Amino acid sequence: MSKNELRHRPKTKQRGALTSNGPDSSNWPYAHGRMDPYAKVIGISVLVITSALIGIFRYQQYLRDIVITPLDSPRIILDNSSSPDVNPEKFWGTYRPHTYFGMKSRHKTSPVFGLMWMIQLTNRMPPPLRHWCNQGDGLEGYIWQMHDGVSFGIQEIREKLYTVKTEFVKQAGGSHGGDWSARISFVPKDPSTPVVLSSFFYAALDGDNGKLEPVLVNNRLRSVRGSHEGLGDFELLLPKVESSGQKESYLVTYANQLDQLEDISIAGMGVEAWDSARTLPYFSLAGRRVPKDVPGPNYIVKQVTTTLPFTMEVVFQSASFADRQNQLSGNVFSSLLEQRKKEFNDRFEETFRLNEKEYSEREINFAKAALSNMLGGIGYFYGSSLVQSSYNREPVSYWEAPLYTAVPSRPFFPRGFLWDEGFHNLLISAWDQEISKDIIGHWMDLMNTEGWIPREQILGPEARKKVPSEFVVQRNTNANPPTFFLPLQRLIKNMIKSNKQEDKVYLTALYPRLKTWFNYYNTSQNGKLPFTYRWHGRDPTVTKQLNPLTLASGLDDYPRASHPTDEERHVDLRCWIAFAAGVMADIARTLGQDWQEYEATHKLLSDNKLLDKLHWSPKGQQLEKPKPPPNPKHPHNSFNMDMDKIRVVLSEPTLQFVNALGYVSLFPFLLRIVDVESPKLNYILRDITDPNKLWTDYGLRSISRSSKFYGRYNTEHDPPYWRGPIWINMNYLCLSALRHYSLLPGPYQDKAKSVYEDLRKNVVQNIIKEYERTGYIWENYHDKTGEGKGSHPFTGWSALVVLIMAEKY
Repeated sequence: MSKNELRHRPKTKQRGALTSNGPDSSNWPYAHGRMDPYAKVIGISVLVITSALIGIFRYQQYLRDIVITPLDSPRIILDNSSSPDVNPEKFWGTYRPHTYFGMKSRHKTSPVFGLMWMIQLTNRMPPPLRHWCNQGDGLEGYIWQMHDGVSFGIQEIREKLYTVKTEFVKQAGGSHGGDWSARISFVPKDPSTPVVLSSFFYAALDGDNGKLEPVLVNNRLRSVRGSHEGLGDFELLLPKVESSGQKESYLVTYANQLDQLEDISIAGMGVEAWDSARTLPYFSLAGRRVPKDVPGPNYIVKQVTTTLPFTMEVVFQSASFADRQNQLSGNVFSSLLEQRKKEFNDRFEETFRLNEKEYSEREINFAKAALSNMLGGIGYFYGSSLVQSSYNREPVSYWEAPLYTAVPSRPFFPRGFLWDEGFHNLLISAWDQEISKDIIGHWMDLMNTEGWIPREQILGPEARKKVPSEFVVQRNTNANPPTFFLPLQRLIKNMIKSNKQEDKVYLTALYPRLKTWFNYYNTSQNGKLPFTYRWHGRDPTVTKQLNPLTLASGLDDYPRASHPTDEERHVDLRCWIAFAAGVMADIARTLGQDWQEYEATHKLLSDNKLLDKLHWSPKGQQLEKPKPPPNPKHPHNSFNMDMDKIRVVLSEPTLQFVNALGYVSLFPFLLRIVDVESPKLNYILRDITDPNKLWTDYGLRSISRSSKFYGRYNTEHDPPYWRGPIWINMNYLCLSALRHYSLLPGPYQDKAKSVYEDLRKNVVQNIIKEYERTGYIWENYHDKTGEGKGSHPFTGWSALVVLIMAEKY
């Protein structure tokens, strides 16, 4: 029952009410066994009360269900949009970014295929097994050197003693997305140092969705035959590896969930003798181990153990590919791979024109790798988020849905993040507009009836395993910056130019969802004063944080008001909504819809006089151990001196501007709201270029060096995150704004151009320097040394360096 039905249902009179005919006793129920009229009143009252209680219960249930109710608007991504019939070219891919190498299809219960490996004959028992990307593995680097997001990819993984190279190519044909093959090479860095290594390649089903059977020849696994509702019949060929002294083994077993594959593989190993003297043990898979209480095997692994170097190929063939000319292996594989590489290189130069900008081959190869790891980090997930609203006592499950998305970091954040993905698609849309439209459509289909999208998407058991339990639940009071309006601004311009019918269909489906999304921000995140906004979700009760975190803003520990209240005014959120209103006006004009209200909102929130009045500032607390309470009887035992530091308020809080010059302060400039003639623009350029404030030789630091919050821990144990380090997404926005103001006539045009050129040079050179020094692109960079910090590889928004190099804003 809908909310409107509950509110507006007309009240009806009770029929069969009391009809007394006077004092004649023959009409009284005692005489003839009829109902007492007073009993009727009681019955009616009970009925009314019961109905009211049912109504209240249903309304409360309605309130509880709002958070998990999908928006009533046509979906952008239809059920068959990812099927091989409709979208065969993107059906298969490296859609398991959390693994070093893994393949799957865009089917919700797709079988998965992947690589593991381990060094043998070591002192560690058992040796560590490489499978999921893990910073603790201590690799010297791994990155997709080439990946077009659709048809092929080349990755290099650098261990201390050897290098792993993974290459894959797809071949169209049949009705299930065609074939794909992978070639995996293990090459020692020093041929004189023998390295004995086991590689494992596996096929696994998601539970009981399909069938897998091994094909054995002389007790050696030669292929895996399978069937699945989304793939039909298929076969994974595992040709014999040609190398000296190799040993083969296999495992045929059952896995309840895909996140258990690594543990099951280790549990399925036994110890065998490597040498004839039986002095060197190595770990080998134990053969068939299928429990009796399951339908059959759903996890099959082939192990090859040999001395490096060696190369292996695996070939996936769809049974529906009836007119296959050649098997995709050997020279056929090599020839098609070379063709794909040439197409990639030509397209890269046509798109970004880095040769024209006189970058060296080394620098261009870096840019190709940055783009490729973004594209190679696109995943396909299926599942439901765990969410909670103020009406739910316990978390509830969102509806199950697919998500096609890039990820910020393969080892650390291998899942979808809402505000990251807007930045990701600035780069992705520059490379392939169709991929970007597909990603945005998937995200917008996750919108509930309120217009809320869970900011972190943890879908499926593999994604869930990577996240600490306290961070799994998403709350609908908490927004996230609507960064999808950044790539949409460019996409809309391209769609207008192309004037394609399919683009108009896409925008027509997208527009109602964007309207609801915009309205969610404009109503749920508004402040107490008119035309102000605040990020919700800050906890005023925390005592172990110097400033309560503002996770919703994306700038987690950036200093805000010390005591969160509804009086807060967050300038960054106001600027995001102003920017979004302008893009909404553009979309509405394109579709012939009413655009005036969005345009008026954009102008109002961009009004510099009102902005200055509410947010422009021309002007303590600290972490310390709480003092122990006096206890003369037990002076040493009554207080735990090891307890965490807590926040101590040294003076009563008052309403005032937060004295913390940094990224948040720059938002009117970053999103181009400051008037080109405004003196404020001059002040901003002055602060940007001041080494004691934001300027460094490596990019703009996140907070002024002269701020009392600079480099300060927000808790006793958490190092500063947005309190000094250099972040590439913010530097990209700053460079975009500088470029904008440098092209507009005005009193500060020349200064903006000069700052732009110096900042761009600093950012690009430092990221490339650190990549060459460490093998990684990093989450952020140290403001004093330029060193990469945080998770790595982080080819989420740090890959925006490619657009900075190309000057595409």
